Amino acid sequence: MKIKIKKYKEQLNEWPEKGHHIMAQYDAKKVIVYQSYRPAIGNFAVKNQFFGGPFKYTRMTWIKPNFLWMMYRNGWGTKEGQEVVLAIHLKRDAFERYLSQAVYSNFQADLYESKEHWQEEVANSSIRLQWDPDHDPYGAKLERRAIQLGIRNEEIVKYAKEDILEIEDVSTFVNEQYQHVLNNELDKLIVPDEKPYISRDNLVNKRLRIG
Repeated sequence: MKIKIKKYKEQLNEWPEKGHHIMAQYDAKKVIVYQSYRPAIGNFAVKNQFFGGPFKYTRMTWIKPNFLWMMYRNGWGTKEGQEVVLAIHLKRDAFERYLSQAVYSNFQADLYESKEHWQEEVANSSIRLQWDPDHDPYGAKLERRAIQLGIRNEEIVKYAKEDILEIEDVSTFVNEQYQHVLNNELDKLIVPDEKPYISRDNLVNKRLRIG
């Protein structure tokens, strides 16, 4: 497994408790994002190192840079149709492109002239942005907000075939760590090493309310 990992409780003291934060593992070249799929899609992606086969380019696909947010949504890989958990090594330039194009899923009065203007932006956008409450390993809501990005139209083709450096199956790691959660052993829980991500574009940071 190529993602860097660290004890959950060690990171907990370093993470912000509130506010809008893109919690992620990243470096100058890449950002790790997560997705969960049924085996037919997930196994194809790992084997071929791109999304194809039963993967549908006509549907919006959502990526999550925050590991524990993904675990909340997929039930630590136990939900039907989300058994294969993928760590996707995404080109950082691609992630920046998504952020620069992202349109909020719900109306923001301080960002859009009117609801009609926002609806027009949504209709014409290929990237959707959503902030939701982050969650702890047990699934309890936190004050900190977590981001997810929806990708569609021409961007989904670029995502599936051009923007990804590597696709890792981390399902076994997820299953192993979930046992510590079930046994109330958070001292033993290990998760990807993450920190707040700041865009290279200050205007993006302002629009996303991060930084």
